[in-house]
Amino acid sequence: MGLSERDLRAGLDALAAIEPAFGDAIARVGYPAPRIRQRGYATLLRTIVGQQVSVRAADAVWRKLEEQVGDPNDPAAVAAASDESLRACGFSRQKIGYARSLAEEVLSGRLDLAGLPADDEAALAQLIRVKGIGRWSAEVYLLFAEGRPDIWPAGDLAVQIEVGRILGLNARPSEKLTRELAEAWRPHRGAAAIFTWHHYGAGPDAAPV
Repeated sequence: MGLSERDLRAGLDALAAIEPAFGDAIARVGYPAPRIRQRGYATLLRTIVGQQVSVRAADAVWRKLEEQVGDPNDPAAVAAASDESLRACGFSRQKIGYARSLAEEVLSGRLDLAGLPADDEAALAQLIRVKGIGRWSAEVYLLFAEGRPDIWPAGDLAVQIEVGRILGLNARPSEKLTRELAEAWRPHRGAAAIFTWHHYGAGPDAAPV
């Protein structure tokens, strides 16, 4: 499971000791709530369902999947469903391919979500091998579902924006610079990422004065 509230706070307190600007930001907007997802196949399938659609639309597709295909936690249910059934649930042709790829990887044992490598980059490589799972989706899975404390989705636009705001930079840092800036924050970059999303949600009032 994802980082607990206690682990998240401990990580952010340690981060604030390394980078005081985070301490100032925490004082302005408070600590974030944990972001925890279930480990396993269903969470990755839900990630595919939610790509490029609203939360409401993704929820509607998921409900239809439960009604028409069966238990979304069972990859065999998706593998056995016809393309017509998946289209009726709201899957595009592309997402049907992605969902089948994920189901086949899990059913074949090529992707063991209960036994991903302990090394973060090796785990990311296994997840990214699945059609439809990019680096950002894999990073979010490892952070939210496995609670890996040093995952750093530097390609995320909100993360870049908020790193710039928190550190008082003149412009949004590039992905490369966002990675470089966070090297000093190891092994607490997962807590930093969750906080940047929280800070982003606080809006312009979160900016330093």
